[in-house]
Amino acid sequence: MTLATARHILVDSEEKCNELKAAIEGGEDFAEVARNNSSCPSGQNGGELGEFGPGMMVPEFDKVVFSAEVGTVQGPVQTQFGYHLLEVTSRS
Repeated sequence: MTLATARHILVDSEEKCNELKAAIEGGEDFAEVARNNSSCPSGQNGGELGEFGPGMMVPEFDKVVFSAEVGTVQGPVQTQFGYHLLEVTSRS
């Protein structure tokens, strides 16, 4: 089975998500942006979600995490929880 590790930032608007993505692409540290902005408890750990396989996260996550290039920030990705920036940190 394919396994991945990823980190994310959860916010309540697409506008805020795009703003944070631009900041990260401009050189800000993903983990620091997560700590300061994410409404998910994982934000305190830099957005780290740990290791998981297909079907363990919501379908919108799976689609991105198991297809996106490792190490690139993806999003905004909308789920029932809000808007996410996702970064796949490994996949095997």
